[in-house]
Amino acid sequence: MKKVKWAGVTMMLGGALVLTACGSEDSGGDSGSGEAEYQWKLGWNSGEEGDSKGEAAIAFKEYVEAESDGRIEIEFFPNETYASSPEMIEAVQVGALEMAIPGANELANVVPEYAALSLPFIVETPEEAHAVLDSEIGTELREKANDQGFVALTDTELGFTHITNDVRPINEPSDLEGLSMRSPNDVSLIETFKAFGSSVSTMAYTELYSGLSQGVIDGQFNPLLNIFDQNMHEVQDYLAMTNFTYYYCYMILNQEEFNSLDEDLQQIVMEGAEKARDASRDIVAESEQEYFERAQEEFVEVTEPDLAAFQEAAQPVYKEVEDVMGPEIIQDIQEFLEEYRQ
Repeated sequence: MKKVKWAGVTMMLGGALVLTACGSEDSGGDSGSGEAEYQWKLGWNSGEEGDSKGEAAIAFKEYVEAESDGRIEIEFFPNETYASSPEMIEAVQVGALEMAIPGANELANVVPEYAALSLPFIVETPEEAHAVLDSEIGTELREKANDQGFVALTDTELGFTHITNDVRPINEPSDLEGLSMRSPNDVSLIETFKAFGSSVSTMAYTELYSGLSQGVIDGQFNPLLNIFDQNMHEVQDYLAMTNFTYYYCYMILNQEEFNSLDEDLQQIVMEGAEKARDASRDIVAESEQEYFERAQEEFVEVTEPDLAAFQEAAQPVYKEVEDVMGPEIIQDIQEFLEEYRQ
């Protein structure tokens, strides 16, 4: 059914492109006609203003539409109003959707190395994560998308994750034993919570609130911004500040669409992607303390565990995931960070 769905959407888009081409031909390419030469849909799975993906999308749209003199027009589909996040990835690959901002851990089902930065405690600060992503390692990671039907324009930040649940406070790994936890479908994170003794569900992000409120799962983990974006504090009593994994996304664009742009437009799109990356990092940095203070008011109890025991319990995960993503990317990141920390 998926193939039929995307095929149908692709046919509709094909028809739209024919009409657009005819319109451009009639107007001699003059953008003064009021109709954009490129009309892109951009989808993601969370909110808009005040959300890191949303702020990235806004910064990208504002820059690209202005600098392209209206040749590119972008329409937003936040909160999975276009399709689920995995479906949006597939849609971008086949050209049914031009753009999306999926989590790197979701894209790891296409490019396994994208799960490397999800490994527990592999990076300890935002600066370390940024250093990796802004290095040659980050460039090589983005380039791995080129064989998958899309261009990874940039990374966008979500931040470090914290654990919530509705059963008990979390102070040590044993407190997670027996809890049912939601995780993205990311081998690094699934294996991490198995190591902590939890059972794992991979329900969709937009189903998370209902899953928590109905008791289908006991808990989840996300950055503070996302916890409040999806109102998880309404259905969870306990928050543990753990910083155990770094969440980020890629802003992706269908490869054929990118290749169809002239060099000037490609440059504008890449510059817009830099604006998007910076906007996402800024909103996370600016909101972290505010949300931490709010969390102390909204949750029944906020704990700040000693993380040494969590780090020890999670160590076997590194070996578990080598067969999936390969040991090279893990080793490259670790060696880079050893040098960076000096």
